[in-house]
Amino acid sequence: MKANCWISPNVVKVTEVPDPAILNRRDAIVKITSSAICGSDLHLLDGYVPTMQRGDVMGHEFMGEVVEVGPDVDRDRLRAGDRVVVPFPIACGACAACRAGLYSVCENTNPNAGMAEKLFGHPTAGIFGYSHLTGGFAGGQAQYARVPFADVGPLKIESDLPDEEVLFLSDILPTGYMGAEMCDITPGDVVAVWGCGPVGQLAMDSARLLGAEKVIGIDKWPYRLQMAQDAGYTTINFEETDVRSELLEHTGGRGPDKCIDAVGMESTHGSTPIYAYDRAKQLARMESDRPYALRQAILSCRSGGTVSVIGVYGGLVDKFPAGAWMNRSLTLRTGQCHVHRYMKPLLERIEHGELHPARVITHKLPLEQAPHGYDIFKHKKDDCEKVVLKP
Repeated sequence: MKANCWISPNVVKVTEVPDPAILNRRDAIVKITSSAICGSDLHLLDGYVPTMQRGDVMGHEFMGEVVEVGPDVDRDRLRAGDRVVVPFPIACGACAACRAGLYSVCENTNPNAGMAEKLFGHPTAGIFGYSHLTGGFAGGQAQYARVPFADVGPLKIESDLPDEEVLFLSDILPTGYMGAEMCDITPGDVVAVWGCGPVGQLAMDSARLLGAEKVIGIDKWPYRLQMAQDAGYTTINFEETDVRSELLEHTGGRGPDKCIDAVGMESTHGSTPIYAYDRAKQLARMESDRPYALRQAILSCRSGGTVSVIGVYGGLVDKFPAGAWMNRSLTLRTGQCHVHRYMKPLLERIEHGELHPARVITHKLPLEQAPHGYDIFKHKKDDCEKVVLKP
C-alpha cells in the first residue's frame, strides 16, 4: 500500500510499505477514506520529538471503513463494513487509567513504556504515527491502518455526514473541547486562546459553546486571525502589540479569567531577542521546547484564574514562570486529549448543528501530495490552515 513516511528531519515521502495485518486478536484493519495533517505532526517532522525512525508511517487523525476484524473483537461493537473515526490514543479500556476516563495515559498500550519513562517519568498510551516513544505504531496517512483494541476506540458513524464534518473527532475537536472544558468556564468569563491554528479555532468554538462571554484569539498570521474574526472572535496580533497589555485593556485591568495554550513547543514571539534566546537554546538541545505562549498565558491570566495547556510539549523548557503560577493562585491543567471520552457527545453536537469543525479545512489533497501538504502547512503558504488527505 501507499503511505506517507518520515525519512529524516523535514523530509517525508509517499512510498510503498507492506499492507497491515491482524497481529492481535482484538485488532481491526481500516481502509482509510480521509486523514489529516496535524500541527503536532510538525514536531515529528522537525525532529523535536525524539525516536522517529526512517520509514515510520505518519498521521494520527484518520477515519475509514473496517475491512477485517480479529477473532476476539466484540461484534456488537464493531464489525466489517462499519464506518469509523479512530481516536489518536490507543486505549485498552480496562486498566485503572481507562476506567477513570484517562485514555491518553492507558497503562497497557505502549510497548515502549520503558523508553517513555526515561523522558516523562511514566509512559503515555500508545499513539498512532507518533514516534517510538509512544509505541512505534504506524499512522493513518496511508491507504490502510491496523487498529489495536478495535472494540474500544473507533466510533461508528451511522449518519450520512461527510468525512470532513466528523474526521476531526479523531483529535483536534476533542482536544480543543477538552482545553475549554478544563477551564471550568462560567457565564461572563473572558477566555484568551493562544494560537489560531486548527486546535485554537476549535478551542474558541468550544469556549463559546460552554458559555464564555468573550473569546480572544492570539496569533500573528493574518489569515488565521481573519478566520477567527469571521467566526465572531476578538483577535490580537502579537507582532503588532504587547499581548499582556492588550489583554488588560480588554478585561478592565484584571486579565482573562481563563487562558488556553493551543500552540505548544514550537511557538514564536514578536520580540526578536526573546525568540533568539530560546531558538539558540533549542538548536543547542539545551531545551527541546520554546514555551513563549505558555509563559505569556501564565503571566497574562488573572490571579486565581486557570491556564489550560493543550499545545504539545515534548521535553524540557527554560524560564518557566513558577513564581507567577504559585504566588497568584493559578490553576494549571493539561494533558494529551482523552479522545474516547468526548467522541460521542461531540458527534451529537455536530449532528445538532452546534459545532462545524469542517470550517478549518482549507486544503484537500490526494495522499500522493502529502509532502506538499506538509510544506504548505508548516510554512503557512497559500493561507493553509488545515490539510485533509484522500488516499
